Amino acid sequence: MCTFDAPIARCETMHEMVLLDETRKECACEHGCPRGQVCPLAGCFATHSGLYEAHPELSARGLARARPAMHQPA
Repeated sequence: MCTFDAPIARCETMHEMVLLDETRKECACEHGCPRGQVCPLAGCFATHSGLYEAHPELSARGLARARPAMHQPA
């Protein structure tokens, strides 16, 4: 059995449950919020996310980063 105790809330704009242990930008990217949308949960999100420090292969938009070449041309 798994325990999941991350804070969650209902976003009335997107009509979905969202995790509050991520940043507002991460949430908007995950749920497809258009740029400039007023967020009803704006003050509830984490101010700093540990996702990108734990997974450096991800970019700030949640997309896989291109890996640097193992050997640089001489």
